[in-house]
Amino acid sequence: MERNGMQRPRRLRQSSAVRALVRETRIQPAQLVMPLFVAEGIAEPRPISSMPGQFQHTLDSLARTVEDSVTAGVGGVMLFGVPQEKDAEGSGATDPDGILNRATTFLAERFGDATVIQTDLCLDEFTDHGHCGVLDEHGRVDNDRTLERYNEMALAQAEAGSQLLGMSGMMDGQVAAARDALDAAGREDVAILAYSAKYASALYGPFREAVDSSLQGDRKTYQQDPGNRREGLREALLDLAEGADVVMVKPASWYLDVLSDVAEASTVPVWAYQVSGEYAMVEGASANGWIDRDRAIAESVTSILRAGADTVLTYWAIELARSLR
Repeated sequence: MERNGMQRPRRLRQSSAVRALVRETRIQPAQLVMPLFVAEGIAEPRPISSMPGQFQHTLDSLARTVEDSVTAGVGGVMLFGVPQEKDAEGSGATDPDGILNRATTFLAERFGDATVIQTDLCLDEFTDHGHCGVLDEHGRVDNDRTLERYNEMALAQAEAGSQLLGMSGMMDGQVAAARDALDAAGREDVAILAYSAKYASALYGPFREAVDSSLQGDRKTYQQDPGNRREGLREALLDLAEGADVVMVKPASWYLDVLSDVAEASTVPVWAYQVSGEYAMVEGASANGWIDRDRAIAESVTSILRAGADTVLTYWAIELARSLR
């Protein structure tokens, strides 16, 4: 207590130097992961209209962007494949010559341990119905048959050179199944990132353009209801028990309460995905002159780290890392 009865917290805000010295949450480039899209059958990078500044990449432009990421100090890249052909089983996801596996090998051979090559382990980009799993005779996602496909994907992606598998499909038991499959194949070195609390959000719209989604219906029977907070922690605890090396909350900014809950309970790193809709809202508002773009980017990522994330997947990863360096 101050002698005159008044406390003066403003002393620690009086200059930029003082504010920097006492700042509680700091962004480091290595805490960022850059999501990237690689498309089959295109001759040059294709802009994603709802995500200004983002592209469906060719292999060559993908490699250049990963080089930029490494130079900026970004911690890793998460790859999503955009195939030309799709079918009900998502066959391209396990084909060694499929676009995602081919791109993974291409990058692994060029970058080695200079960055962490990560891959999205989900069927939605590869199925003609756009769901994250295979369907039964009634058109419902078959959880256990999908696990079999995920196991095949895990082995294909590990063989291609992925160092961390992003299990984003929200099937029950997916982490345990993939861990068993990897270990049985002698791939104990490959880590699993569990998309533990992944909500059926309105913020995924631009992403669906980015991957040329074929989705019919919605994903509410396997992604979580936005009204459920406790369920997010429950899912994370299940994934921890199944052997997840990292757990994640997605989306990030509208689920900071869930992120905080998971961070408090987790014994492994906790990540968060700042998704396409979060990116598009800031880009759209800044394009109209309604907000300060650079400040909004930094503040949004700071808020995610402040809530408890150790690492953030964000489409601003390279740009933000450059500004920090």
